[in-house]
Amino acid sequence: MRDVIIGIDAGTSIIKAVAFDLAGAQIAAASTPNSYAILPDGGAEQDLARTWADTVGTLRRLVEKLPDLARRTAAIAVTGQGDGTWLIDSRGEPVGPAWLWLDARAAATVEGMRASPDDRARFERTATGLAACQQGAQLMHILRHMPERLQSAATAFHCKDWLYFKLTGERATDPSEGCFTFGDFRTRDYSDEVIRLLGLESLRHLLPPIVDGTREYAPLSQEAADLIGLGAGTPVVLGYIDVVCTGLGAGLLDRKAKPGCTIIGSTGMNMRLVTSADAVQLNDDATGYTMCMPAPETYAQLQSSLAATLNIDWVLGLAQDILASQGSRVVREELIDFIDGWIAGAEPGSILFQPFISEAGERGPFVDGNARAGFIGISQRHGFADLVRSVIEGIGFAVRDCYAAMGPLPEEVRLTGGAARSPVVRAVLGAVLGTRIRTSQRAEAGAAGAAMIAAVSIGEFATMDDCADRWVDPLLGEAEEPDPKLAAHYSTLFDSYVAARRGLQPVWRSLAAARQGNGQTVRERP
Repeated sequence: MRDVIIGIDAGTSIIKAVAFDLAGAQIAAASTPNSYAILPDGGAEQDLARTWADTVGTLRRLVEKLPDLARRTAAIAVTGQGDGTWLIDSRGEPVGPAWLWLDARAAATVEGMRASPDDRARFERTATGLAACQQGAQLMHILRHMPERLQSAATAFHCKDWLYFKLTGERATDPSEGCFTFGDFRTRDYSDEVIRLLGLESLRHLLPPIVDGTREYAPLSQEAADLIGLGAGTPVVLGYIDVVCTGLGAGLLDRKAKPGCTIIGSTGMNMRLVTSADAVQLNDDATGYTMCMPAPETYAQLQSSLAATLNIDWVLGLAQDILASQGSRVVREELIDFIDGWIAGAEPGSILFQPFISEAGERGPFVDGNARAGFIGISQRHGFADLVRSVIEGIGFAVRDCYAAMGPLPEEVRLTGGAARSPVVRAVLGAVLGTRIRTSQRAEAGAAGAAMIAAVSIGEFATMDDCADRWVDPLLGEAEEPDPKLAAHYSTLFDSYVAARRGLQPVWRSLAAARQGNGQTVRERP
């Protein structure tokens, strides 16, 4: 009996393979740490062959956990980290390493394009602000500054597209990533006008066909089946971008409640559900994303901050480094257990933190490749616990900043991501937003969202709404109301947070100018 769907989620930090039964219950999971290199020029690159090998290894370990998995698998679905540029040649071989969403090399190119009158015309079609992390911006930069890299390129993929190609031999992308960079969200297809405005007409041949995984799938190739240990011919579904899949698995597709959905992962994704093209709100600053959802006339409109838990990793890394200098070897996971205590023991809102820790700056709700993190208001009375609390609050202020750019704050936000497991972190975020918080018991929302697309594709459910009723709703926890006194305090501080990030922009620019020409060593990120 084929009663299992495998969801693959190839994230920035971890590649996961998760087995679900047809009712959405998680059966087993396997994972492999991911890695990428940070380059001196602001680049962030990942090896395509290694990514495929790590995915194969992850799937093999899942097969070992469920020895009858080949017989039971009804479908495989794949999603992965968004944006970036993964080039292959006509033989299917990688053309150099992939450029990731973290890559900052196209920042100056983006700045020039955003200053052009043409950018508004592009934004009106894509409903997505241009940022250095996107494939369109990266191809613009490569074409202008390193055209030799494109000479042997035949197809431009995103991460999940590469894995789908290795699983099936098919070159394709999905409606979400295909449209927000190169297309028209209303038609769910490429737009020749957008491609022209980006100056990429000569690279149009690199864009693969757009395939909707809710309606189409391809068979698992014999070569991939032999590597993984699953049956050749098993349906393989190309999922939507990981953000959409995570929102889907976390409860965004709720037409009655119309909640917000925030992913507190390496990046911060803040989404609202839009149920018609006419309801998509285009802001004056031309920022944010609009992504097709795997349901007719349904979109996820979102603002995405480039760094969320990356800020937490950084502040915990400070403690780790200090302890290591004194001979104490502590892994970061052990320090995570102290976060709730540090937050509870610190005064709320005594320091403002700007959470722009990413080397690529920020992309939402404003675009500035020079944006950098910083503390405001430190005095001699503050200690490490105050820094930790301000980092969590800064992430919360960034979330509120993003929602404010999309209209009124939602009455309910469904929270997912590793940080959502902390009750103290949830309390801080709920108070900063001034809204109730609900979290899902779903441990792997991204893989689940991809598997949900497969469940519809193979006919297990007639619609994605039907699938969400079965896979998502029963796992949503009780609503947690915000502390009204703390919410009022944070509401006052939010204006100061926004004023600070606006006032710091010329400072960031001067610091960026000073950094030019300074070399850095290449760092491998686990």
